[in-house]
Amino acid sequence: MLEPQTASGKVLWHFTMSLDGFVAGPGHSMDWMGGTTSRPGLTDEYASTTGAVLGGRDGWDAYPDPSGIYGGAWQGPLFVLTHHPEDATPTEGVTFLNCGPAEAVRIGLEAAGGKNLEVFSPNIGRQLLGLGLIDEIDLHIAPVLLGDGIRLYDNPGGTPIRLHGLGKADPFAEVDVRFKPI
Repeated sequence: MLEPQTASGKVLWHFTMSLDGFVAGPGHSMDWMGGTTSRPGLTDEYASTTGAVLGGRDGWDAYPDPSGIYGGAWQGPLFVLTHHPEDATPTEGVTFLNCGPAEAVRIGLEAAGGKNLEVFSPNIGRQLLGLGLIDEIDLHIAPVLLGDGIRLYDNPGGTPIRLHGLGKADPFAEVDVRFKPI
């Protein structure tokens, strides 16, 4: 079993993901998450260890309300990385950044004040992973197969990224999950 998340200035690429690798449905829809549950205290754990959030413009445009993060349990600085901040609607607590992903991480970690910076964007997360700036990939696998939508990770023709499992006796062992259709 994994240890609870700690607020230690990490860059977390954090998502609930469908079993087939999607973090959002078509058009960034999130209605597929209805009816799923998480372990008791999980939302509070992340709300208390998150100092800042970094997201992308597509996700922001689909859900332009920072009060919905962790069901409203979290409040703090939200950064949206975009190539066109000039056409974004100003929103209290949201800073639109037009810079490289490494600079966005520097800004986000500074704002996080020693707590974690959570990355809520598949695209930005992929870029940060390639730059060596992701400390942990933190996934909650929902018991659903979406079949379409926005994948956590795409890298056609690229080299596989090897990962080290945390909280396991063998950090290179596959993860076993078991479900049956309902």
